[in-house]
Amino acid sequence: MSHSVYVTGTGRGDGRQVVDLGVMELLTRHVDRVGVFRPLVHDDGPDRLFELLRARYRLSQPAGTAYGTGYEEAAALQAERGTDELVSRLVDRFHRVSREYEFVLVLGTDYADTALPAELNLNARLANEFGASLLAVVGGQNQTAQSVQAEAGNAYAAFDSLGCDVVAVIANRVDPGARQAVSDALASRLPVPCYVLPEDASLSAPTVRQIVQALGAEVLLGDDAGLSRDARDFVFGGAMLPTFLAALTEGALVVTPGDRADLIIGSLAAHAAGAPSIAGVLLTLDERPGPDIMALASRLAPGTPVVSVPGKSFPTAGELFALEGKLNAGSPRKAETALGLFDRHVDTAALTERISLARSGRVTPMMFEHALIERSRERRRRVVLPEGTEERVLRAADVLLRRDICDLVLLGDEETVRRRVTDLGVDLRDARIVDPRTSPLRERFAERYAKLRAHKGVDRELAYDVVADVSYFGTLMVQEGLADGMVSGAAHSTAATIRPAFEIIRTAEGARIVSSVFFMCLADRVLVYGDCAVNPDPDAEQLADIAVQSAATAAQFGVEPRVAMLSYSTGTSGSGRDVDKVRRATELVRKLRPDLLVEGPIQYDAAVDATVAAAKLPGSEVAGRATVLVFPDLNTGNNTYKAVQRSAGAVAVGPVLQGLRKPVNDLSRGALVPDIVTTVAITAIQAQGGNP
Repeated sequence: MSHSVYVTGTGRGDGRQVVDLGVMELLTRHVDRVGVFRPLVHDDGPDRLFELLRARYRLSQPAGTAYGTGYEEAAALQAERGTDELVSRLVDRFHRVSREYEFVLVLGTDYADTALPAELNLNARLANEFGASLLAVVGGQNQTAQSVQAEAGNAYAAFDSLGCDVVAVIANRVDPGARQAVSDALASRLPVPCYVLPEDASLSAPTVRQIVQALGAEVLLGDDAGLSRDARDFVFGGAMLPTFLAALTEGALVVTPGDRADLIIGSLAAHAAGAPSIAGVLLTLDERPGPDIMALASRLAPGTPVVSVPGKSFPTAGELFALEGKLNAGSPRKAETALGLFDRHVDTAALTERISLARSGRVTPMMFEHALIERSRERRRRVVLPEGTEERVLRAADVLLRRDICDLVLLGDEETVRRRVTDLGVDLRDARIVDPRTSPLRERFAERYAKLRAHKGVDRELAYDVVADVSYFGTLMVQEGLADGMVSGAAHSTAATIRPAFEIIRTAEGARIVSSVFFMCLADRVLVYGDCAVNPDPDAEQLADIAVQSAATAAQFGVEPRVAMLSYSTGTSGSGRDVDKVRRATELVRKLRPDLLVEGPIQYDAAVDATVAAAKLPGSEVAGRATVLVFPDLNTGNNTYKAVQRSAGAVAVGPVLQGLRKPVNDLSRGALVPDIVTTVAITAIQAQGGNP
């Protein structure tokens, strides 16, 4: 039987989508198969929140199963045949979903033009009939602290009196200045946990894309990233250019008649200079600049939206001020902001316990990725990213900061980095930007590097040139304690990333070599593969070291280490130089770590398949249950991980370097933004040290 939680409010404007998204994130951290059910939906197209959840969490649930019925149909049914008939129909449709999933997130009604009487009572009854715990949300926008406290208290009392199992109350969109006072007051008044989320202007700001859709605007210039920018303010052009430029604000959408070429070019030039960065330009009166002006605009600020509407500026202003940002599948940055807000202000561990959320016995790729992000936040670390002008790195940095995963340092020419940030429309105000060529640290790092490499003939003059390289500068920041870890490789070779680490940070005490692992996230478990990226042909001693390091890395990331030393034969069935190497390495591992479960030589099938293991190595504590698979050489390891990744649809996280005194990790040059986010989270966890 599945479990469920019912998220509902008491009226409109509570920004409940932030809570819905946060709860879904919490559920998918612990449960493999989560379903979604919205009892009532509007009949004006696909439900944007379900589409967001389905896209973000890769739900396989068909949209048709996620909905009970439309509001109009529900109102008619209730009027003609009564509430009992409506509830009975919705309960039946809910159970069709609950039979298919371990846990169901129920999204309550939205109180928006629903024509349903006693809507709060209907939500309460549905929660009871579904057997769901209830999470109540109240809105605090434009309310005093006293009003929010009263609203939260009334919501709890109302649902409790109707027999609901209220697990928590969340006050959302509260004035940031009053958040702590409201939190303290509610903690002493309510018998259940109460969490207070402050208003975040970026969540209520519409994106340029949402403005285009709402106004039916025509996009003249701009790319997908530009259309995703938040319009945090509106500046209406009418003054002469010097006065107009002084009125520009960060993230503003410029609204001007289409024949004001001076204001169009002036605002885009200001954006290109970063003073300030604008969301885009909206042209009114159905006027369009000539081709020469448009060509100049595209060169000044590539990707920045320029859109056109036929209406006049005044009525357009009225429509703009009525818009509010919405979470949907087309606004991933808002989703990251919402999740960061939820995680900062909600005790997710306590809420997990309150809704009786038992962790699934399976570990899916998404669950593993969620666990990494949770762990990375436990003790905040600072990670340096040397490739500060690379688009994927900047987009990943935006996600890392929105999710509150770690502090960041970006390396590169400051003007170039800021221009790229402006062009991409990402928010990196909380990141530190350092130019190795002009930084005061360059002198200090040159002296340090010259001492470290004096035995190789490196003098201070040569060192001064070397440390201006972003990879060397970033590595020295880690060595000197100015950053806790480094991630690079999106635009640099593996050698360029790890050579400075070998020279400066060097191997950890007790480690013979630096090696690597991949976390292979299969459909139902996570395996650790080593070494698939660094050492071409390790000898027996090095192979044993790789095994010990890989087991320690596995334990650090919550994978119980059971080590399989792989070969083309199992047990005593084969002989030869390659098999003997693995047999010797296995013996060394047992001497180095007598507490570690290890088996070898063993073939891959016997290591991971219980049926094969029973035939080939009956009674082994590792065979058929191995979690750490150590390959005899790089050729075997690299090809195997790629074969499993492609043929089994596994998510490969890595390579994660091990054996260094401080964490430095390499990216594939084909790394996507999520890959970079995950690698930075891993690096932050490595910098924390210790096991979970």
